[in-house]
Amino acid sequence: MAIDPTATIHPSSVIEHGAQIGAGVRIGPFCVVGPDVRLADRVELKSHVVVAGDTSVGEDTVIFSFASIGEIPQDLKFDGEKTQLIIGARNRIREHVTMNTGTEQGGGVTRVGDDGLFMAGCHIAHDCIIGNRVIVVNNSACAGHCVLEDDVIVGGLSGIHQWVRVGRGAIIGALSMVTNDVIPHGLVQGPRGELDGLNLVGLKRRGVAREDITALRAAFLTLKQGEGTFTERAKRIGDENDSEYVQQMVSFIMGASDRNFLTPK
Repeated sequence: MAIDPTATIHPSSVIEHGAQIGAGVRIGPFCVVGPDVRLADRVELKSHVVVAGDTSVGEDTVIFSFASIGEIPQDLKFDGEKTQLIIGARNRIREHVTMNTGTEQGGGVTRVGDDGLFMAGCHIAHDCIIGNRVIVVNNSACAGHCVLEDDVIVGGLSGIHQWVRVGRGAIIGALSMVTNDVIPHGLVQGPRGELDGLNLVGLKRRGVAREDITALRAAFLTLKQGEGTFTERAKRIGDENDSEYVQQMVSFIMGASDRNFLTPK
């Protein structure tokens, strides 16, 4: 066990032999930290937090009460193999959040980026890849093998089906069930989510230039109303427009996927 002398650990917490605790870590009462856990500098566990498995938590991340981080996957195929959960820096992981390690079939790693906000009760399943600055709102769930790219927002009480990819900057409205891939900067909402436009609010908040937003709007209309198949339309707008944001959308659509796309209404 390696515990930095500057760490503060409540006497009621259990730190198992082998855990690595960085400088300035704060562990509140009644927490359990497993033997293969690594807490980077200035991580804080509020109270009643369980961090298990082969789990790394990045610096300045705060985990709130009753979160369960790094437990085994909720997948019947899991057979006790050695897998990981890697969480980046400066995340806020709120009460009752669950994040599981990966599975051998899915690559063995669940990965969460930096600067995320995971609100109370949300779930990140095995083998998910979560980007930077992602927000998952209360009681939403990402099933196994999902990909949420940078700057995605998932509204409350929503579900992301296994293997679905949600492109950079997309937003999922509350109470949505998303069963197919979502293009970058798309807006999806509805009990069975439908692609209903672009995440214009998010684009403006991030300071995206007006010409790029105009280019995205034109590209979206072409995807919605142009001639040919969805993929053919995407290829055509990629050939005709050099906006970085349009190219993100085209690259995402042309990339490999295990799910179909949500197409514009």
